[in-house]
Amino acid sequence: MSVFTRGGASRSRAAGIFGAIAIAGASALVLAGCSGGGGGGATTAAPETRDLTLKIGTVLPQTGSLAFLGPPEEAGVLLGVDEVNKADKGITIDLTRGDSGDADNKAFETTVPKLQSEGVSAMIGAAASGVTKLFLDSNVSAGIITFSPANTSPDFTSWDDNGLYWRTAPSDLLQGEVLGNLVAEDRHKNIGILYQNDAYGTGLYGVVKETFEATGGKVVAAESYNDGDGQFDAQVAAVAAAKPDAVVLITFDQFATIAPLLVNSGLDAKNFYLVDGNLKQWGDTVSVSLEGAKGTTPGPVLEDDFQQRLKDAWKASGANSELEDYSYAAESYDAVVLLALAALAANSTTGADIASKLQEVSGGAGDGTKCTSFAECADIVLSGGVPDYDGYSGGVKFDDNGDPTEASIGIFQYGADNNHTRIDTK
Repeated sequence: MSVFTRGGASRSRAAGIFGAIAIAGASALVLAGCSGGGGGGATTAAPETRDLTLKIGTVLPQTGSLAFLGPPEEAGVLLGVDEVNKADKGITIDLTRGDSGDADNKAFETTVPKLQSEGVSAMIGAAASGVTKLFLDSNVSAGIITFSPANTSPDFTSWDDNGLYWRTAPSDLLQGEVLGNLVAEDRHKNIGILYQNDAYGTGLYGVVKETFEATGGKVVAAESYNDGDGQFDAQVAAVAAAKPDAVVLITFDQFATIAPLLVNSGLDAKNFYLVDGNLKQWGDTVSVSLEGAKGTTPGPVLEDDFQQRLKDAWKASGANSELEDYSYAAESYDAVVLLALAALAANSTTGADIASKLQEVSGGAGDGTKCTSFAECADIVLSGGVPDYDGYSGGVKFDDNGDPTEASIGIFQYGADNNHTRIDTK
């Protein structure tokens, strides 16, 4: 059993165990967790007042091999900050944006110390698990929360983080099982896997392989490369020589180079399977047709006017590009809301104090009162109650490890224009 110490001093972690997960057809898979304990709903007490300023920094990919995830993630943060500040509930967020880059260009080595020196209570990021691993311990030592909207490596579940690491993205134990089952459902029997040799790639590769082989399939080739590599001919040749009937590509932007090589070696792109690290609207930036290829990425269907609000927030920031992708936008937005609610509940902007309330405001510590916006949840806090925030990324409900216990994995398919659309309905 994992024990969460509310004073923020420590969190004892134990790796979670996931049972067999299967999907029927092209549907989203929802992982629903349960939690016990106390908690309470809103009371009739007169609302309290707060006067807090919460300093947050972002460490998100403005450059590097995951730069396509930067705009939706930053838009989610910008929208969350704007809506928290406009709600006027006794807390104001002071945001400083920064670039994480990737493990190759190491932009985070400039961003993280700058944010630490500015006294932020929390950093939202990084997107890449491998990048977060390079600065997480430094933030823990400084008493700063690291809250990622996109880290999926299972390694973080058991990280010694003093309760200061949280994420709204589910572990790849979930995405890997969904993808492995999807490939099997599509009647493939022998697959090749080409993956990036880092925390993200090796973790996801392992789960996909285990899941697919549990269905009776066989991984006939598995080739890796290192982040920063520019030549993939040897890996592609080895995969093609094994004559797989499908190829799983666990990459970042290197996909744009690898996909044409695979097609030129005689493999059909309609049998490619992508993951969140490369599932982007490729359009004409990939020189071969991807029609029929599929992929997975965490996140539910975005409802109401959320996408338009994201576009408006992105445009208002002075961005020179249109917002075309929404990957991890909801998870980034929810990270802001949860941090603000936790600070409000703790009546503090100290990292450890905020961390001590994050599980509670997510609904993971007991039976709180359901709420779906910052303003609604903040009113519950200020009236002496416990909110159970359900956001755009899902119900969240953090477990003792800082992992969400409610999450969805969407399934997408590419059309003739090399852009993808969601094919599940939830």
